Amino acid sequence: MTRSPSDAAGSVGVGSLCVLVASVLWGTTGTAATFAPAVGPLAIGAVAMGLGGLLQALIAAPRMAGQAPGLRARRGVVLLGALAVGAYPPAFYSSMRLAGVAAGTVVSIGSAPLASAVIERAVDGRRLTRRWMTGATLGLSGTVLLCAAEAAKGHSGPGDESVGSTVLGVALGLVAGCTYALYSWAAHRLISRGITSGAAMGAVFGLGGLLLLPVLLATGAPLLSSWTNTAVGAYMALVPMFLGYVLFGWGLAHVPASTATTLSLLEPAVAAVLAVLVVGERLPPLGWVGIALVVGCLAVLTAPTRAAAPRPRATTPRPDTGARDDSAARPSRAPVPDAMPSGSAAVHGDIAGADAPRPPRARDRFTA
Repeated sequence: MTRSPSDAAGSVGVGSLCVLVASVLWGTTGTAATFAPAVGPLAIGAVAMGLGGLLQALIAAPRMAGQAPGLRARRGVVLLGALAVGAYPPAFYSSMRLAGVAAGTVVSIGSAPLASAVIERAVDGRRLTRRWMTGATLGLSGTVLLCAAEAAKGHSGPGDESVGSTVLGVALGLVAGCTYALYSWAAHRLISRGITSGAAMGAVFGLGGLLLLPVLLATGAPLLSSWTNTAVGAYMALVPMFLGYVLFGWGLAHVPASTATTLSLLEPAVAAVLAVLVVGERLPPLGWVGIALVVGCLAVLTAPTRAAAPRPRATTPRPDTGARDDSAARPSRAPVPDAMPSGSAAVHGDIAGADAPRPPRARDRFTA
């Protein structure tokens, strides 16, 4: 059963809203981490996505059990997504540590929409729409300006990273962007093949969380050194990662992964605004221009599209013969389904007014 254009537009709107709310939650992680400066970036990433992923699997366990045959049949996609989940936090947070927060963020988050588009084009054969390309251009430009402003602001501070560390950080940022795109694509692939969003996200992030447990055990000791550090770790796992990725999974049920990763460009903009409002940082004018471009990107991608008016069926004009039109007196026939080819509809509609002159049709050739 096909959905009407208005239903499809509403579904895309709900999916986009879920991704945007998830991006806002993810944007709080940088500000939250400032309250636990003794906790390293690897520990923050491992506790956030590791425990958050295991919690998703625990909540979704009944749905995963009910759809176990479907998950086993697509175990390659599940494993690929889980490996990407396990690789993303170390790559992302190490990128920010080596190349700086600004460069690490722009490379990691900014490269994800492009990687998603390449994956969907190569694997699914999905064509890139003009709307997506316009939105991605605005969003990537805004993210670059925002992070350039952050980099310029922090350049005057001590401790500039070496060229080698910066290059390695940028490389890890590309790895983070590709892995983000991969697990987003894997979850969307499972959902589009009939797996519920809860079961798909639970399987991918639960298995990925298991892969992150060794990292958490090796680096997570500072999380238990104070109540503040423990509270930050619990917040990161429960709110941005667990709740955020539940919303992200709902969004992936309605929008492609390339659109979802592009909408998530809201994350660095939210992080910058919170840094100004909560942490007390100052954002240069160039950064506010970047935020405006990101908002423009979101407006382009989430604006409702006008539903195309249905095409009228082609009818063959018949000359006026002066015959009485008694079609209203005839008993009505069952409506022809929309899925029936137009040729079949023409044959059924040819019963009325059969004596009127008309051009020869396919039925006439068969009956001749």
